[in-house]
Amino acid sequence: MAGTQKVDITHSWDITSQEAIAIQQELRSKVILQDEFGTFQQVAGVDAGFEEGGSITRAAIAVLSFPELQVQETAIARRRTSFPYVPGLLSFREAPAILEAMAQLAHPPDLLLCDGQGYAHPRRFGFACHLGVLCDLPSIGVAKSRLIGEHAAVGEERGAWQPLVDGDEVIGAALRTRVGTRLLYVSTGHRIGLETAIELVLQCAPRYRQPEPIRQAHHLASRLLRPAKNAGLAMTG
Repeated sequence: MAGTQKVDITHSWDITSQEAIAIQQELRSKVILQDEFGTFQQVAGVDAGFEEGGSITRAAIAVLSFPELQVQETAIARRRTSFPYVPGLLSFREAPAILEAMAQLAHPPDLLLCDGQGYAHPRRFGFACHLGVLCDLPSIGVAKSRLIGEHAAVGEERGAWQPLVDGDEVIGAALRTRVGTRLLYVSTGHRIGLETAIELVLQCAPRYRQPEPIRQAHHLASRLLRPAKNAGLAMTG
């Protein structure tokens, strides 16, 4: 049975950059920065890639059991890319296809791990915040690079981290998930506090730099693995 994930899309995706910024400023007040969730049994990794020179967005979701981190379900959606690449507006380029992939899932996940920024964003409303608010699901931004903010030197051991600070506000954390690897930038998306977000990312990254749900989604989005039988591939948009 598919399509049980309900998504309350409250705005159009056919908009200008100026309209997108206004939507971020409007919706950021809905972001909940503290823990507000039940138990986690299924954690979803979310990622998107692009085909045909960027004209097609290929969104992938990998749902893993928690804490075992075994793949339970996957979904892929391909959609014509309708929004340009604009720093700070990533969600408006990728979210439409990701929401279509979400709608294919038989059961909504308990947590979203997003390959992108959350609260660590110039307008405090990155991709993980946007997706978390629209889906009303706990979410965490796990970015491979820093968009904004500064931090002190981070120790080399697994689990070492430093607050990511913008002005006088802590907006995220620079986290080392594996000895000898580059940092990840973790921030609240929705309904999760920062320290809980750090703990969950570490639990989901027992072997590699990136959390396993995001790794699995990345493989699907990048065509590195053959899509699972239940992954939808229909073109929309």
